[in-house]
Amino acid sequence: MRFERFVGIDPSLRTGFVALSPFGEVIEVKEIEREGDDPARMSELIQAVVDSVHDTDFVAIEGFGYASQRGFLLGGIGWGMRMELYRRGIPYIDVAPSLLKKFAGAKGNANKEKVVLEVYKRWGFESDSNNVIDAFVLAQIARALREQVKLTKFQQEVLNKIS
Repeated sequence: MRFERFVGIDPSLRTGFVALSPFGEVIEVKEIEREGDDPARMSELIQAVVDSVHDTDFVAIEGFGYASQRGFLLGGIGWGMRMELYRRGIPYIDVAPSLLKKFAGAKGNANKEKVVLEVYKRWGFESDSNNVIDAFVLAQIARALREQVKLTKFQQEVLNKIS
């Protein structure tokens, strides 16, 4: 299957969303959030994110951060998005947070500021949102899994672990 876009999703209360073309051009960048009380807020957030995905997209979604204090809430959001993608037949892969950081050029336990710096140095991409930065890296991973992309040794190692 030929994918028209490569999408990165960083599921959170403020979900980062980035779509890239097969050539690596940024097509869409946004941070999606919803107000209100749960479970309505969670349901609306999940729907807004999944509605942003096209049927011809290949998605990389950030895996669960098990040390999070808000683990149950974020787990519900993350699983909700995965179930909707599955229901629609949209292919996706999970990427562990440590692999996302390594693909960007930082160590697996690097802080967000280091990831932001590496993303800017490597791709010239910047955003005020850490969620969008992570989504950008995820979109790059999705693209690298399906397109011929020049990779560093450490990026190839990440793809080998994901595949």
